[in-house]
Amino acid sequence: MLNAKDLELLSAKGISEEKINEQLACFEKGFPYLEIAASASVEKGIKVIPADAQAAYMDEWDAYLTKDKRILKFVPASGAASRMFKNLYAFLSADYDVPTTDFEKKFFHDIRKFAFYKALDRKCEENTGKDIPALIALGEYKRVVATLLEKEGLNYGSLPKGLLLFHTYPDTFRTAMEEHLAEGAMYAKNLAGEVNIHFTVSPEHQALFEQLVAEKVGAYEDKFSVKYDISFSVQKPSTDTIAANPDNTPFRDKAGNLLFRPGGHGALIENLNDVDADVIFIKNIDNVVPDSFKSATIIYKKLIAGVLVSLQKKIFNYLNLIDTGKYTKAQVEEMIHFLQDELCIRRPDIKQLEDGELILYIKNKLNRPIRVCGMVKNVGEPGGGPFLAVNPDGSISPQILESSQIDMNDPQKKALFEQGTHFNPVDLVCAVKNYKGEKFDLPRYVDKNTGFISSKSKDGRELKALELPGLWNGAMSDWVTVFVEVPIETFNPVKTVNDLLRREHQQG
Repeated sequence: MLNAKDLELLSAKGISEEKINEQLACFEKGFPYLEIAASASVEKGIKVIPADAQAAYMDEWDAYLTKDKRILKFVPASGAASRMFKNLYAFLSADYDVPTTDFEKKFFHDIRKFAFYKALDRKCEENTGKDIPALIALGEYKRVVATLLEKEGLNYGSLPKGLLLFHTYPDTFRTAMEEHLAEGAMYAKNLAGEVNIHFTVSPEHQALFEQLVAEKVGAYEDKFSVKYDISFSVQKPSTDTIAANPDNTPFRDKAGNLLFRPGGHGALIENLNDVDADVIFIKNIDNVVPDSFKSATIIYKKLIAGVLVSLQKKIFNYLNLIDTGKYTKAQVEEMIHFLQDELCIRRPDIKQLEDGELILYIKNKLNRPIRVCGMVKNVGEPGGGPFLAVNPDGSISPQILESSQIDMNDPQKKALFEQGTHFNPVDLVCAVKNYKGEKFDLPRYVDKNTGFISSKSKDGRELKALELPGLWNGAMSDWVTVFVEVPIETFNPVKTVNDLLRREHQQG
């Protein structure tokens, strides 16, 4: 099936023949739906931290920051902004020349409110000899949009979101990436005043990110009295997945070469595995607000980090106790209650386990990477949600699932999905070292049965594409997972350019 040229390509990417065969088998058999026991809710599986307990958790986090620990903010930032401008691209190709849809009208009515307005105005003048008001007066709306999106202008249609101007301040403008620098200084600064931030970027954009950091980092270090260590990585070629024909044979392009596609954000588990840190915050690049709106974000970031380190302390104490072999029956009971009540991990047949099996079960469930995930109340935003799912060993534990992982043809499962009260805003804090201080090997905790197959096309031909288990879905399936309710104010994504006109993005 594979020729010498194919093997050369596999070698260059660092992909084994075995992995290719595994992926082709996935196309053949598909992926099973996950068994769910319930939607997570505040009654079952989602912690609500009462107001009078919040300060204690924040203090716990502040105390952790004084220790000799490495804290890292991990920001997936490789996504292109093209989808942000989908409506504007539709306007460019429309058979009318003036704003007609509500979206188009709002964009032009409020165009001065965008942080990129001045840069766009200068570029319009440079390219056309006319500023934005003059072009609008002449009805040349499409010239304005083309200058925003296309290469001869600001090229926003091809840049990643992290490099776009998001917010206006009295004396400056900030990109999304810069807002993450500011955020990091507010909740992830260690005792030495160091802030570590890691961005995953596309290879073609890394130099632009590095240039922006070089230009701006000094000003943020002065403003927040910190020292930044900013690093970058790209998705590894070894995480690309092979494309298949509809009959599940390898897809080849016109030149006869195998076609590989990026494996989706689940591939970033490899990048996460490569960074050195004790605690890692994970948040999407576009979920940022100006400083005047950051207070809720900072409070709840510290809160969920405090929950994480307090749970980790208990887990480490239990694991050290197990290692001594000097535990009482009462202490074993306490550990079982901790698993069930604090971590929401249950095993229906737990009473049938022999003593040795029981201790091994407890140790295996505790000695894993830990993540605390902020969950917001469902307001109709797209995205995965928190569930209590059945694991391969028959135990039930919290999981973040996408709708595609649930059998919507099963009325009972569909009902459980629709009963969901919360959704996943991608607001995670993770502990990735064990009780002996050793790093967990994160790819070992991926559930390979949670990938996703989609239909795409290339050169007018249909193909099947394989996405790896998502970073916060199947890639973290076998982690200790805890859900904490966080307010909707902490979730302000920019999915379309007009989202930047929302109040939360307007007051810098």
